[in-house]
Amino acid sequence: MNIKFESADKINGLMTITIEQADYQEAVDKKLKDYRKKAQVPGFRPGMVPMGLIKKQYGTAVKVDEVNRVLGEKLYEYIRENKIQMLGEPLPNEEKQQPQDLAGDGSFEFVFDIAVAPEFKAELTAKDKVDYYTIKVDDKLIDDQVQMYASQAGEFVEAQEWSGNDTLKGDLRQLDAEGNTLEGGITTEGGMIMPSYIKGEDEKKKFEGAKPGDIITFNPKKAYPDNDAEVAALLKVQKDDVKDLESDFSYQITEIRHFQPAAVDEKLFERVFGEGVKDEADFRQRIADNVKAQLAGNSDYRFLIDVRKYVEKKVGELKFPEALLKRVMLNNNKDKGEEFVEKNFETSINELKWHLIKEQLVSAAQVKVEDADLKAVAKDAIRAQFAQYGMSNVPEDVLDNYAEEQLKKRENVENFVDRAIDVKLTQALKGIVKLNEKEVTLDEFNKMMQEA
Repeated sequence: MNIKFESADKINGLMTITIEQADYQEAVDKKLKDYRKKAQVPGFRPGMVPMGLIKKQYGTAVKVDEVNRVLGEKLYEYIRENKIQMLGEPLPNEEKQQPQDLAGDGSFEFVFDIAVAPEFKAELTAKDKVDYYTIKVDDKLIDDQVQMYASQAGEFVEAQEWSGNDTLKGDLRQLDAEGNTLEGGITTEGGMIMPSYIKGEDEKKKFEGAKPGDIITFNPKKAYPDNDAEVAALLKVQKDDVKDLESDFSYQITEIRHFQPAAVDEKLFERVFGEGVKDEADFRQRIADNVKAQLAGNSDYRFLIDVRKYVEKKVGELKFPEALLKRVMLNNNKDKGEEFVEKNFETSINELKWHLIKEQLVSAAQVKVEDADLKAVAKDAIRAQFAQYGMSNVPEDVLDNYAEEQLKKRENVENFVDRAIDVKLTQALKGIVKLNEKEVTLDEFNKMMQEA
């Protein structure tokens, strides 16, 4: 076997691999002998089929498989041993690759184009200064969290007068031009209306001060202009049935439902954090501690974004084998075509540049992901999901069980690995570079993230 690799411009590689008959023949003969032992051919006892017949029937296919196996094995072995940083997969050279008659014996020559990563050095030291934003945990933020927990634990109660975002329940009757119930018209029982969401201001005003038992006359089409779907849902009919509807309707209110947030008391404290919360001050302090921990993750996420911007600028422009990478991208997206490649190529190159930079940073910081790291990020993700529903006291064994189930799914593991690398790299870099620490409010931070 002979392998030759050329890369005049350092990023476009040309690999020529010549496979001699000696590289594959022994393995081919062995497989054909195995085929002979197992072959079931009429007129011949097992193991006694003539080898010539076996070769005629299976020889070419076995040889193709073995040549491809040797080719792939030796190609990647050469790449690995010579530390060539290949991008994507090797592609047959469109000019130099000649057709190969694998049905015949002898040597075979394969010529591949290899996209090679540009040479550069990404390095961060204590001399490098990167912004780090700490989010203030102020009273407003804690008040918002308290309100969120109270809302999550709240319930609907009956009210005697409509206000705010209350929901009305009642019966609708279609009226004629004189304001009487239209015989054979649309009638609906239990129609739900939230007056605060009515678009027509004149119609909305008709519900001010409404009480159970009141009968209000209004026009659904004027209440929800240009929204036949909303009108149809209210009247419980098909959308086409309201296309030309112009009638007023009477609406007799049977019930007003008011949402009542839970009281900020011991019951709420226990629901959120379990037993042990002393009083409201302790409750707020625990919220502050939780929020601070959550926001620290946001700060770290933003820090890694700023690290990326900083180090990409420090590394400068990189030259990539664009024509070859477009071929690779097209080969991986054959169903989407060249238009997809052209539209997404610049973004792909930007992500590739960061991927190569991050590989160097991870290596320099000696970041290694263990099973415990994967479980930790899985638990953090699950903990955050529970927190969205106001559950901050989920037992560790429950989180462990959820995490273990998530890690059994292969499609989740890759995401957890990427997240674990980011977490460990962020912590390592915070101890390497000089942090330009800045304190901001959550609103200021969110605005920055929108502009990032």
